Amino acid sequence: MFSPDGLWWWDGKEWKPAVSPDGHWRWDGTSWQPAQPGAARRGGGGATAAVIITVAVFGGILVLVGLITVVVLLTMGNQFANVFSNVAAALGSSPSP
Repeated sequence: MFSPDGLWWWDGKEWKPAVSPDGHWRWDGTSWQPAQPGAARRGGGGATAAVIITVAVFGGILVLVGLITVVVLLTMGNQFANVFSNVAAALGSSPSP
Protein backbone atom coordinates (compact mmCIF):
# COMPACT_ATOMS: atom_id res chain seq x y z
CA MET A 1 0.00 0.00 0.00
CA PHE A 2 1.38 3.43 -0.98
CA SER A 3 0.88 6.75 0.79
CA PRO A 4 -1.38 9.32 -0.96
CA ASP A 5 1.66 11.28 -2.17
CA GLY A 6 3.29 8.10 -3.53
CA LEU A 7 6.54 8.69 -1.65
CA TRP A 8 6.08 5.93 0.98
CA TRP A 9 4.89 2.32 1.01
CA TRP A 10 3.65 0.14 3.88
CA ASP A 11 5.42 -3.22 4.22
CA GLY A 12 3.02 -4.54 6.88
CA LYS A 13 5.12 -3.27 9.79
CA GLU A 14 6.36 0.22 8.91
CA TRP A 15 6.39 2.93 6.25
CA LYS A 16 9.40 2.78 3.95
CA PRO A 17 10.50 5.21 1.25
CA ALA A 18 9.19 4.44 -2.24
CA VAL A 19 11.82 6.65 -3.91
CA SER A 20 15.58 6.17 -3.59
CA PRO A 21 17.54 8.95 -1.85
CA ASP A 22 19.02 10.07 -5.17
CA GLY A 23 15.58 10.08 -6.84
CA HIS A 24 16.64 7.74 -9.66
CA TRP A 25 14.72 4.66 -8.50
CA ARG A 26 11.09 4.02 -7.49
CA TRP A 27 9.65 1.04 -5.62
CA ASP A 28 6.67 -0.45 -7.51
CA GLY A 29 5.63 -2.82 -4.73
CA THR A 30 7.79 -5.77 -5.81
CA SER A 31 11.07 -4.32 -7.12
CA TRP A 32 12.99 -1.10 -7.74
CA GLN A 33 12.35 0.40 -11.17
CA PRO A 34 14.10 3.35 -12.83
CA ALA A 35 12.25 6.56 -12.08
CA GLN A 36 10.61 8.21 -15.09
CA PRO A 37 12.51 11.39 -16.02
CA GLY A 38 10.34 14.47 -15.89
CA ALA A 39 7.42 12.59 -14.34
CA ALA A 40 5.52 14.77 -11.94
CA ARG A 41 5.19 13.48 -8.41
CA ARG A 42 1.72 13.14 -6.99
CA GLY A 43 1.00 15.76 -4.35
CA GLY A 44 4.12 17.77 -5.14
CA GLY A 45 2.33 21.14 -5.19
CA GLY A 46 2.42 21.58 -1.42
CA ALA A 47 5.65 23.56 -1.36
CA THR A 48 4.51 25.87 -4.16
CA ALA A 49 1.20 26.49 -2.40
CA ALA A 50 3.02 27.24 0.86
CA VAL A 51 5.24 29.82 -0.85
CA ILE A 52 2.24 31.49 -2.53
CA ILE A 53 0.32 31.61 0.75
CA THR A 54 3.34 33.03 2.61
CA VAL A 55 3.87 35.76 0.01
CA ALA A 56 0.15 36.62 0.03
CA VAL A 57 0.01 36.86 3.82
CA PHE A 58 3.17 39.00 3.92
CA GLY A 59 1.74 41.29 1.23
CA GLY A 60 -1.55 41.55 3.12
CA ILE A 61 0.26 42.54 6.30
CA LEU A 62 2.22 45.22 4.42
CA VAL A 63 -1.00 46.63 2.95
CA LEU A 64 -2.69 46.62 6.37
CA VAL A 65 0.24 48.42 8.04
CA GLY A 66 0.29 50.95 5.19
CA LEU A 67 -3.43 51.66 5.54
CA ILE A 68 -3.13 52.09 9.30
CA THR A 69 -0.20 54.48 8.80
CA VAL A 70 -2.14 56.59 6.30
CA VAL A 71 -5.20 56.77 8.58
CA VAL A 72 -3.08 57.80 11.58
CA LEU A 73 -1.25 60.46 9.58
CA LEU A 74 -4.47 61.85 8.14
CA THR A 75 -6.23 62.03 11.50
CA MET A 76 -3.28 63.19 13.64
CA GLY A 77 -1.06 64.93 11.10
CA ASN A 78 -1.60 68.42 12.52
CA GLN A 79 -0.72 67.26 16.03
CA PHE A 80 2.50 65.67 14.77
CA ALA A 81 3.39 68.88 12.92
CA ASN A 82 2.76 70.91 16.09
CA VAL A 83 5.03 68.63 18.16
CA PHE A 84 7.83 68.83 15.61
CA SER A 85 7.58 72.62 15.34
CA ASN A 86 7.72 72.93 19.15
CA VAL A 87 10.82 70.72 19.26
CA ALA A 88 12.46 72.71 16.46
CA ALA A 89 11.66 75.97 18.25
CA ALA A 90 13.07 74.65 21.53
CA LEU A 91 16.26 73.50 19.82
CA GLY A 92 16.70 76.87 18.13
CA SER A 93 16.20 78.99 21.24
CA SER A 94 19.04 80.13 23.47
CA PRO A 95 19.24 78.78 27.02
CA SER A 96 18.03 80.94 29.92
CA PRO A 97 20.65 82.13 32.42
